[in-house]
Amino acid sequence: MTPLPSAVPAPAPANVTALRRDRRRGPGIGTAITIAALAILCLVWLVPLVGLLVSSLRTREAVLSSGWWTALANFMSEEWSLANYQSVLRDDGFGQAFLNSLVITIPTVLLTATVAMFAAYGFAWLRFRGRDALFYLMVALLVVPLQVAFIPLLRLYNTVGLSYTWGAIWITHTMFGIPIALMILTGFVRGIPRDLIEAARADGATHWDTFRFVVVPLASPAIAAFCVFQFLWVWNDMLVALVFLGADPEHRPITVALQLLTGNRGQDWHVLTAGAFISLIVPAVVFLTLQRYLVRGLTAGSVK
Repeated sequence: MTPLPSAVPAPAPANVTALRRDRRRGPGIGTAITIAALAILCLVWLVPLVGLLVSSLRTREAVLSSGWWTALANFMSEEWSLANYQSVLRDDGFGQAFLNSLVITIPTVLLTATVAMFAAYGFAWLRFRGRDALFYLMVALLVVPLQVAFIPLLRLYNTVGLSYTWGAIWITHTMFGIPIALMILTGFVRGIPRDLIEAARADGATHWDTFRFVVVPLASPAIAAFCVFQFLWVWNDMLVALVFLGADPEHRPITVALQLLTGNRGQDWHVLTAGAFISLIVPAVVFLTLQRYLVRGLTAGSVK
């Protein structure tokens, strides 16, 4: 009997061979340039943040006599203190302002995401007359400056007794956040495979069951991405809060408190840096914590 020929491995495709060769060579010039550009960009953003943190931990005399980089150079001999944070939280009302910002931001984010998610399901999977025209009209509101709505809303709130209340700021931020929420969530909900929706309906699911058990779990990355955007917008807002809540210590958020601190103690850099760092620590934590959900929500609908 003639012996069987030994198995000879098939040659790898050309693209696979080129990919292996590129991996052995390491990152190319384009990748190196990209990494260098990102490193420079991160450095540009981190240097002021580090300077802000270092200055907030120094005494008034040290801040006025030398730059924050000298404190890093003499780290062991520098006098560090939390007195600036204690002063700004106790004497300048930043503790109450911090809580007020949470009271404003968290209900607004939850209310906007809930309303926008119901509307996105309706625009994506319900058929009714004028659906597309209404959707385009809602998204077109993005081009309308929010400042033009201040006087009509103030008159309306005065009429119904909502002036300078939490309800006024919640409703206002929700209305201003609905258009961008619809633009983000409706496109994502429309990208859900129709087979899943039809399968749920074939099993006897109502619109509420389909929305709760199919659409919301699949759209969670987009919901998380929008919540991050809305949280950062509401937390960093000063104009809307100042118009609809005023500068009352019981209601003013941390942005209004920081603006008042700048006017009252404009020369006290050690106190200003402490107040500024308190105002940005929550957005930084939220962004870093939900960063992966933000990226997933922005890219989930791009590739199917």
